[in-house]
Amino acid sequence: MRELTVLGTCGAWPEAGRAASSFLLEADGFRLVLDLGYAALPRLLGRCTASEVDAVVITHEHPDHCADLSALCRALLFGGGRDGHVPLYCPPGVLGRVQAMEPTEDLREVFDPHPLPGSYEVGPFRLDGRLLPHHVPHAGVRLTAPGLTVAYSGDAGPDPALGELAAGADLLVAGATLQGPAVDPHLLSAAQAGQWAASAGAKRLLLTHFWPGAERQRSVAEAQGAYHGEILAAGEDMVLAL
Repeated sequence: MRELTVLGTCGAWPEAGRAASSFLLEADGFRLVLDLGYAALPRLLGRCTASEVDAVVITHEHPDHCADLSALCRALLFGGGRDGHVPLYCPPGVLGRVQAMEPTEDLREVFDPHPLPGSYEVGPFRLDGRLLPHHVPHAGVRLTAPGLTVAYSGDAGPDPALGELAAGADLLVAGATLQGPAVDPHLLSAAQAGQWAASAGAKRLLLTHFWPGAERQRSVAEAQGAYHGEILAAGEDMVLAL
């Protein structure tokens, strides 16, 4: 089984009934979590136990992408059921940001941190992380297994490195915070997500990281201006076969 489960789709803060950025990527029995923003952990626990998480990737230290890493730490520390540490791949600032919420429990008691950017073998995946422009150090990622490539932009702005990460990907998961003609070097718009998906030759595009209250089908329509493959607006509990 190879599939991506959408756990959270909101940027900045979660709307009612939703969560901030988070995904569960499963391949060949291996479970990898991409980002853990506000309110993501309960949705993750609806899919597996904390002890069944095999690895975590966090793109950057903004809490809408990492806050529930603290909650996962507590579930692993106090819930039991796991031997050894969970590999954690993230820019160095993530540890300090999340540790500030855990003054008495050390994240390193349950996580084995590895810095991004960098390249690693993670279960069945080759993980390649590259710096992408954002307000804080941020790593986009490319995850490759035999016959499968998934790229994730996180919450970053446009950059040639994004095209390299997404080149020929079976699925590009792209933040699409902005709508309309707005341009920001630190964020992607829906139209830009479509442009990068097209130029990179990605086979499918999943838009995510929506500003709370945004009309998501408008984002899809704007991305369609440049990209003519399948475009989906991410929604909580959506499951994509890969």
